[in-house]
Amino acid sequence: MSEHGYDFDYFVIGAGSAGVRSARIAASHGAKVGIAEASALGGTCVNLGCVPKKIMAYGADYHGHFRDAKGYGWDVPDDIELNWKTLIDNQRSEVSRLNSAYENTLSNAGVEVIRGYAKFIDAHTIDVAGRKVSADKILIAVGGKPRTPYQEGGEMMPTSDDMFSWPEKPKRAVIIGGGYIAVEFAHILHGIGAEVDLLYRGDMILRGFDDDICEHLVKEMRNQGVNVHLNCDMEKCEKTKDGYVVHGSNGERFECDLPLAAIGRVPAVEGLELKAAAVEFLGNGQVDVNEDYQTSQPNIYACGDVANQNNLTPVAIQEGHVIADRLFNAQRDRSVHYDNIATAVFSDPPIGTIGLSESQARDEGYEVKVFSSTFTPMRNQLAKKKEKTLMKLIVDTKSDRVLGLHMVGLDAPEIIQGFAVAMNCGATKADFDRSMAVHPTSAEEFVTLR
Repeated sequence: MSEHGYDFDYFVIGAGSAGVRSARIAASHGAKVGIAEASALGGTCVNLGCVPKKIMAYGADYHGHFRDAKGYGWDVPDDIELNWKTLIDNQRSEVSRLNSAYENTLSNAGVEVIRGYAKFIDAHTIDVAGRKVSADKILIAVGGKPRTPYQEGGEMMPTSDDMFSWPEKPKRAVIIGGGYIAVEFAHILHGIGAEVDLLYRGDMILRGFDDDICEHLVKEMRNQGVNVHLNCDMEKCEKTKDGYVVHGSNGERFECDLPLAAIGRVPAVEGLELKAAAVEFLGNGQVDVNEDYQTSQPNIYACGDVANQNNLTPVAIQEGHVIADRLFNAQRDRSVHYDNIATAVFSDPPIGTIGLSESQARDEGYEVKVFSSTFTPMRNQLAKKKEKTLMKLIVDTKSDRVLGLHMVGLDAPEIIQGFAVAMNCGATKADFDRSMAVHPTSAEEFVTLR
């Protein structure tokens, strides 16, 4: 029993990135902590997101690496085949290893893990698979789940959740969507040898990213052979004896063995019985919180994908950490820094981006100078690979401060992290200019742009 007369001082619903970190930190501060999880520990990132996706992206990239190696003198056969089952099995094995690591982390911290779905009985009481537990403070950290298409046949379409254990190597895939999940799976599926059609209802993929970056990526995807159909939505999906047919709003019929719905994610609040605890949520299911991550019920908090607009693992982790520090270590000054969040998209070629896009900067009233460069990376020269890299800086004319930094090309996600530190320190174009280049690299372009 906690000092407040409850079973726990702190109870966390969801053992994903936010929940595990928050539970562990709260326990380290001396709180009696419990956590509920119905699925594998680690949440979306470990089980159905970042980790398995990146592993599969690495696997897909070898197709191009083998081809490129010939230009460097490697005698690589043309008929190399991917063993899909090996990739899936090894990927799941790594995920299982991480599940165990999360379990050990919680156990070593003294957090009690209760398996099962949780639902509120009232503001201090939760039912977890038939067991009632009470807590002084409660954190909702259930994350999100894939959105299902509303069109006819949408309910039969696999989502990203299904892809990490898909039984057979796809031969032809039709992807519905234009966000980062859609373009990342276009990369993976095309890389493993499938024919890919991507249908997106808008004028351009990756809404919210810099226009030049998006246009460059579409051009490169099409050059690779990915069929990108803009201003084209799915009208319906139907099952046939040979597979599936997706009917596009452009009048085309797309036959495939994999119709993948990648139209975004929604908060996974179904079944939580939030109304029983008087927790208010928005129309899209997102839990409504204030600047302290507090819901409409003062003792209940929420963070991560279920409550924020920055659906990124590092953001969720920091939010969970901050909540625990504030509640159990009196660190009221602890906060999450949301400015200049570096973001990567593991497309092909990949994207790294920080800060404002050009249009966002202008919309916010800045007078800007734009510096950009498009070039063929050295690595691609001997490989006779036509893929180009694009780099772009958005600079405030008055202060000389760099407002946005964007890249699409080889190693962009790795390169972008260091520049995120610089931008959070208020780096100016002059700071970039006086930084010595590391030669020969692609990254040096950012400090030599004129």
